[in-house]
Amino acid sequence: MKPLDGLKVLDFSTLLPGPFASMLLADMGADVIRVEPPDKPDLVRDLEPQIEGQSSAFRYLNRGKRSIALNLKSQKAIEVVHKLLDEFDIVIEQFRPGVMTKLGIGYEQLKQVKPDLIYCSITGYGQDGEYATRAGHDINYLALSGISSHTGRVSSGPSLSGLQIADLAGGSQPAVIGILSAVIHRSRTGEGAHIDISMADNCLALQPLLVPGQLNGASKEQLETHFLNGAGIYDYYPTRDGRYIAVGSLEPKFKRILLATLNLSDAENLNDESLKVKLKERFLSADQHDWVHLFSAVDACVEPVLDIKQTVNHPLFSSRGLVTTTDTGEIQIAPAIRFNGTVNKLPDPAPNLGGNRDEILSQIGLSQLDIDQLSEQGLFGNQEQ
Repeated sequence: MKPLDGLKVLDFSTLLPGPFASMLLADMGADVIRVEPPDKPDLVRDLEPQIEGQSSAFRYLNRGKRSIALNLKSQKAIEVVHKLLDEFDIVIEQFRPGVMTKLGIGYEQLKQVKPDLIYCSITGYGQDGEYATRAGHDINYLALSGISSHTGRVSSGPSLSGLQIADLAGGSQPAVIGILSAVIHRSRTGEGAHIDISMADNCLALQPLLVPGQLNGASKEQLETHFLNGAGIYDYYPTRDGRYIAVGSLEPKFKRILLATLNLSDAENLNDESLKVKLKERFLSADQHDWVHLFSAVDACVEPVLDIKQTVNHPLFSSRGLVTTTDTGEIQIAPAIRFNGTVNKLPDPAPNLGGNRDEILSQIGLSQLDIDQLSEQGLFGNQEQ
């Protein structure tokens, strides 16, 4: 058994924050059903490269799940959702506030059917407040929460990240924490919960080393003013071949090892600004692989900046079994949360749109005749089984 065997989740979300959250739950054993509109497919499905009709990103985000396509504007769809709630008593959605209520499947409405329902809403700005109904993306949440103001370079301004920080660290992961906390609470009290996940709120909360000080009289932090955002030696350094080395030698012992390895021990007492100039000069004197070879023998918190293809072949991840190949030749990241030292196997492949319709509906007591009649009424769109 996996740790979350027995948890049953209806996932109404698309794109990234909700699907990544439900993927984490599915990886740990939860039974997750994607409830998808038949006429508005998840845009992630259409990204490149495509594998068996779905993007590699979609296949990763939605592995281990099942799918049913429902026209949620139909009363029949609401009836199906109500039947599903007999077993699937955790809901994830990421529409703007009010949308699910208009569809007839908001928290207060479904709570009447399932009083102990756990209902997790992931939005940009939360269920209330002045920005509740405002549109936004990852970049907007980072900007409004202050993260962008101290992330980047003085010479070029705030920097973009290849990682969707707000979506994942501010949305998906708090959602999983909230859901599992609500499950524990329900097991003790019998009570359900409506979990309000604001990605902007959680981005503000993601800054424990800066925000508390700013709220309590510290000097204003901006680009390259903090020892972790470029003001100190903790930084990326270009090498002769146009690549980079990441130096995290913050503690005195690591700093001493760093300088000794670079034959710069006599510069130990320089201020960070002056020392940084010497570090830049030294790292530019050789190629990245030269520095990798030199620092492989010492423990100084110095590592190469790798591209993704280099990363998946790096001994760190190959020795952990994190990158794995399926029987069909598809390469995926294995579930990263381990239990009892066991490398997790890949879950089943991501479902096709509506691909588990008959299986799911028969599970909640509908006959094939019932399913065929609902299909004729257009409940499932044009999806074929």
